[in-house]
Amino acid sequence: MSAPLRRLAAALAPLLLVAGCATGPSLETQGKVTAPPGDSKHLVIGSAGFTESDLLATMYALLLRDAGYTTEILSVANRELYEPALESGQIDVVPEYAATFADWLGAKTHGADAEPVGSPDLGATMKGLRALARPRGLVVLDPGRAVDQNAFAVARSYAAEHRLRTLSDLGAAGLGVRLAAGDECVQRPYCEPGLKKVYGIDITGVDPKGVGTTQSKKAVQNGQAQMVLTTSTDATLADFSLVLLADDKKLQNADYIVPVVNRARAGSQKVAAALGALNPVLTTKDLAAMNQQVDSWRRLPEDVARDYLKDKGLLT
Repeated sequence: MSAPLRRLAAALAPLLLVAGCATGPSLETQGKVTAPPGDSKHLVIGSAGFTESDLLATMYALLLRDAGYTTEILSVANRELYEPALESGQIDVVPEYAATFADWLGAKTHGADAEPVGSPDLGATMKGLRALARPRGLVVLDPGRAVDQNAFAVARSYAAEHRLRTLSDLGAAGLGVRLAAGDECVQRPYCEPGLKKVYGIDITGVDPKGVGTTQSKKAVQNGQAQMVLTTSTDATLADFSLVLLADDKKLQNADYIVPVVNRARAGSQKVAAALGALNPVLTTKDLAAMNQQVDSWRRLPEDVARDYLKDKGLLT
């Protein structure tokens, strides 16, 4: 076993214990986090283990290292493990998605049937997210420009034929649309019901081939379906001659990328400034291009992230 894998195995063992324990401030002290924000010199950056999360964690680590910190990246498979570790200080920083994380914390705090906190309104989503994070000793830093949310794509030829650029265009065209997506799409408000209600799109059926899967994209490519549910940073759409239609009426929630930090260990202005340098630079398109370099071109996330930051003048 390599040294990095040994370190990962050693780090994961206590995380598994953390998941079953109370973490963060006690219930009696939640909402009363009064200690000054910390500024630990060694910071652990958490990644959820998929390409985009690896890239973001690597960029965070490089920016913090350039600001004078020592850093390491810890890959943890799911939010159920890494969020408690973030509260406890075993992980100091993670890249998150605003609306999704808001709803996750809302359910953790108020139960599975809690009202959704995330919405298409970024300001309202961030306000709700920060209110949920604060009592847990977490600080949600400012979002940047990049967003990874549900998105819908059609064949490039289909878009050209019907002059489609937005989902509103598709609704106005009055075309019958078979949608390749997950089977839950028939009930989810952001999917079939929302497409019908918000955009007036005539969804004639849902082909349950999964969200953004190769099978779903091929179904649109060969005409078995007219549209596919994927994500806004999907790196492979061009491989199938597909293009995204803009969500011009903002059906989807505001899943902007935000760094979340443990306040006691990484709540300083220095950390916020180092990570905030990425906000005006990183776009959804940039992130999709980096995903493609890793997934399709087989480049290492470390190399892709470093090259990007140097190209944007963010690394000295």
